[in-house]
Amino acid sequence: MKIHEKYIKRCIELAKTGLGTASPNPMVGSVIVHNSTIIGEGYTSPYGGNHAEVNAINSVKDKEMLKKAILYVSLEPCNHFGKTPPCSDLIVKCQIPKVIIGCIDPFDKVAGKGIEKLRKHGCNVEVGVLEDECVELNKRFFTYHTKKRPYIILKWAETKDGFISPHLGPLPKGEVAKPIWITNQYSRQLVHKWRGEEQAILVGTNTAINDNPKLDVRNWQGKNPIKIVLDRNLRIPKNYDLFDKRTKTIVLTEKKNEEGAENLIFERIDFSKDIAKQICEVLYKDTIQSVIIEGGSQTLQTFIDTNLWDEARIFMGDVTFNKGMNAPVIEGKEIIRQTIQADILKILKNKNC
Repeated sequence: MKIHEKYIKRCIELAKTGLGTASPNPMVGSVIVHNSTIIGEGYTSPYGGNHAEVNAINSVKDKEMLKKAILYVSLEPCNHFGKTPPCSDLIVKCQIPKVIIGCIDPFDKVAGKGIEKLRKHGCNVEVGVLEDECVELNKRFFTYHTKKRPYIILKWAETKDGFISPHLGPLPKGEVAKPIWITNQYSRQLVHKWRGEEQAILVGTNTAINDNPKLDVRNWQGKNPIKIVLDRNLRIPKNYDLFDKRTKTIVLTEKKNEEGAENLIFERIDFSKDIAKQICEVLYKDTIQSVIIEGGSQTLQTFIDTNLWDEARIFMGDVTFNKGMNAPVIEGKEIIRQTIQADILKILKNKNC
């Protein structure tokens, strides 16, 4: 492995620590090397905190060593004021003579400007080391800024006989639905881990009514995602867990003049037109960079049919229903297949994205 790749690989490892906390900032890792020895490391703090380069520089005890060091970073240093000052300014101030960058930042306010500033001030800059790996690291950030939509993860569990939910009759008046599990507790715990890694989670009306999902990370540690629900005619009972107001909830509806409350927002869309596209537009407007689509089958199939998805994470549980709602039909490149006790998990990538 080339020496630069070795240190950029370490940057990528560090950056992954920020998964679920750095957003909407990208996950970035930085390493500072002096005479082939790492003297400083850092990764992006939770949103609003220091960027990776600042944390790496701050970790160096003898700042004079920076004048003869190389700074490695997985993504181009920023060149604009946001929640924090520009990282490129600090690199220039510390007189770091050489910077090795994994990939260019696609965000319009950066997009080559950080590199330009560094070179203007005499810094030797190299770009494109493990570029593909660095882009994949921030697939959510890149999708949001290049495709103007969130990174979309489809997720469902299906039975061995191909059903996503059983056949259910109407609930007695006043009774609250209870989830019917297809997968085991370990698969469900993994799903809660995923929820903590993404910004939002979306379900359709029938799933909300039939399952009364909490859509939180109660079986894992992390931040609860923003809850998004399709409810064309506002049929979901207000005593359901979706409306507990502990987490921001966005209701997509056709109803007019619906007033929200604390942590409850109503957004109007036209359900007679391209629903998936409109959802993406609403989430992009609300700066949501990633979303898990958890169901139901009709909602999932809508995203599949319009080819608006990036990953599909599909569990097959060790149960049968004999009849019920059919699981979605999807084609993609299988990149992972694993067993979780009796459950089978496969992850697909969209070959056309």
